[in-house]
Amino acid sequence: MKLSYKIINTPFHYPFTISKGTKTHQPALLVELEYFGFYGYGEAPAISYYDITVEKMVADIELKKRFIEQFALTDPERYWHYLHHLFPKNPFLVSALDMAAWDIFGKMKRKPLHELWGNAGKEFPVTDYTIGIDSVEIMTKKILENPWPIYKIKAGDEGDVERIAALRKVTDAPFRIDANAGWTLEQALEKIPVLKELGAELIEQPLAKDNWEEMVQLKAASTLPLIADESCVAESDVEKCASCFDGINIKLTKCGGITPARRMISEAKKRNLKVMLGCMNETSIGSAALLQLSPDADYLDADGPLLLTEDSATGLEYNNGFMTVGMGNGLGVKVERF
Repeated sequence: MKLSYKIINTPFHYPFTISKGTKTHQPALLVELEYFGFYGYGEAPAISYYDITVEKMVADIELKKRFIEQFALTDPERYWHYLHHLFPKNPFLVSALDMAAWDIFGKMKRKPLHELWGNAGKEFPVTDYTIGIDSVEIMTKKILENPWPIYKIKAGDEGDVERIAALRKVTDAPFRIDANAGWTLEQALEKIPVLKELGAELIEQPLAKDNWEEMVQLKAASTLPLIADESCVAESDVEKCASCFDGINIKLTKCGGITPARRMISEAKKRNLKVMLGCMNETSIGSAALLQLSPDADYLDADGPLLLTEDSATGLEYNNGFMTVGMGNGLGVKVERF
């Protein structure tokens, strides 16, 4: 194989604010694998919360590039295990390379990935559209500019319920509330009934990621489904989440790619957990990977390209919450050679 890569730093349409902070650009690493004339692409955004930077991913590539390239790609799952041991502390880079390997594999088999996995003909769920924390005026403007069937509303700070109540006046669409670990147990117990009255569909990561004891209490009392995000990073977290949450948010970058994500979906279903596929503000490359996995998901949060001003690929389209790809096999998007 031959590996090439490209660094991007894409501006947001609006500053993107959650309970942990604000960013105006999304840095990411794009990778290209070439194997006997087939080209595959992957993407890993850099996320400061997980202490992985683009520079760290590039340094790891340069240190072990010849090992990445020497693998004979007959099975993406075997390649993932190889990469996982090659980069045990960098699941972001492993995710990008795993994504590219699956893209190649689908192209070699002449099938979109969801068909390769036995999901031909199944429906894709609707993706939500994310409204970051801002003034009521700006958040309202975002909703009016982007009519959508479902919104994810960022919360977790002072005044969040009041803002959500104001937003309810301009749309009847369901709200998915993402607190990003910003509430205490007492705040969650107080806010969740009010948010249910305001048309909330679910609550994502209400408490701190390691607050397992109080999450058990909250799950018992909550009138809305609770979805783990920061509490569910890797495969080993699924079992822990089963007693504390009603579902898990699987993000390819944090779990290490498509290969472990598929196993996490299977494990979640065995434990009667709902599955959300979530984004980290990826462009169309990473978002297309989520779409290919989505027939097995209950909720989809794959709106990254809509929040960004530029894109890395063509072929991924959005129509009132429904996503489609029309560029053929593998991930289904077209990328210009690096």
